[in-house]
Amino acid sequence: MRLLTIIFCLFAFTVNAQDGNKFHLNQIQTIGSHNSYKKKPDEKVFSFLLKFKKRLGNDLNPEGIDYGHLPFDSQFNYYPVRGLEIDIYNDPKGGSFYKRRINAFVHGVKQKSGIEELKKPGFKVLHIKDVDYQTNYYSFKQALTAVKKWSDEHPKHLPLFINVETKGDGPGDVSGLLRFFGFKRSIKFDAAACDSIDAEIKSVFGNDLKSILTPDKIRGNYSSLNEMAIHNDWPLLDSCRGKIIFIMEGDAEKTYPVGHPSLQGRAMFYYAEPGKPECAFVIRNGAKSEKQEIKELVKKGYIVRTRADGDTREARENDSTSRDAAFESGAQIISTDYYKPELRWSNYRVSFPAGKIVRSNPVNAPIGVKEFEIKE
Repeated sequence: MRLLTIIFCLFAFTVNAQDGNKFHLNQIQTIGSHNSYKKKPDEKVFSFLLKFKKRLGNDLNPEGIDYGHLPFDSQFNYYPVRGLEIDIYNDPKGGSFYKRRINAFVHGVKQKSGIEELKKPGFKVLHIKDVDYQTNYYSFKQALTAVKKWSDEHPKHLPLFINVETKGDGPGDVSGLLRFFGFKRSIKFDAAACDSIDAEIKSVFGNDLKSILTPDKIRGNYSSLNEMAIHNDWPLLDSCRGKIIFIMEGDAEKTYPVGHPSLQGRAMFYYAEPGKPECAFVIRNGAKSEKQEIKELVKKGYIVRTRADGDTREARENDSTSRDAAFESGAQIISTDYYKPELRWSNYRVSFPAGKIVRSNPVNAPIGVKEFEIKE
């Protein structure tokens, strides 16, 4: 009887391992952090903003920026996070973010940051120019280096989805009055800036981008990324271990694909609309309002990113309806600020049952294949 038990256990383990090999990259769900680099705002700046809460209105409510994240390696090591979001601003000459303009109005906070990294040319990482500037990584290269270091130390990890938001606006772009008080316009992302994004990624990960799943690698022999996606021909999950995928959105979206049909030669994907040659990844952040559309997109073969929460609302109200809708939608990348709860307000958090890092997709997982266990 004991021998039969041992044989059964070995058989079960073998089936489990084989099941994992049957999953394609688009047949899982992962959790990613939102604005993953961000620290909580400077306390004095935040108190200053709260004084003007009523004047700013709901769209600019400072309570919406009252959150922060751990360094990347801590998110990966201690929480079920396998996706990041990194906001970048263009700063080709350097120095554009060395001063924090809002500090001129806040007693006891200096405008000059004193941070030498901010004087150097290259993309800078922060949430809102001149206002919400506290960050674990001042430059894109610093953030990329942190990702590479962890990846190199965990060569069998699940693929990491890195959302790169190219930001081309700030307070100085929307208010002439603020420009009068010294707030500068943001530098837009032109063709040279788009090329520089790829160059910075290569400067950290190597010109061959060996550990990056690029559009060229994913497209394979198909004529376009969209064709690959609707044929559901994403690579097997096990072949993606130790790899990183960059997906871009924001100010550079229209310029980045120019001259690169179906993103040929590019380091990153971008969130395109279904049917476009560049489309493999789709963004639909309204998990509740867009749940049915997300399901249909997932069934068609696209990888979809959605959000479980936003602007601290769900955590303050302990409201899990958006999170649950995100899970049910089948969106493969679920973005959150609360992979760990903010206990000032509630126990709200976003995690899979039993602390799983990844789970089989409820909409398009292989038929007859049960849940599987992945450690990294």
